[in-house]
Amino acid sequence: MNIENAKSQMRKGMLEYCVLLLLKQRPLYASDIIQRLKDAELLVVEGTLYPLLTRLKNDGLLSYEWQESTQGPPRKYYALSPDGERFLEELNEAWTGLSNTINYLKNVRTEFHL
Repeated sequence: MNIENAKSQMRKGMLEYCVLLLLKQRPLYASDIIQRLKDAELLVVEGTLYPLLTRLKNDGLLSYEWQESTQGPPRKYYALSPDGERFLEELNEAWTGLSNTINYLKNVRTEFHL
């Protein structure tokens, strides 16, 4: 089994959750999202992020607003919608449960009885 492939699949599974966590703090421009994910050592390219943002917007979880920029054309800033906030709360609960399961399994001492 290829460990890099396994790690890539784990990152893909967490990306949506991580983006929503960032947008809960404040509206962000796509480049800002990429930089913050990079700062957290979750490397994402524009070709991965933009389709995700579009899907989340189409699902009603994000809204966006165009803001003028001093360095070029207007920028699209993404924010959580009310539905996105509720969805993030559900993801937080799911993450807590999953994290508890993983921590339990990492620390459990099993005995096999034959």
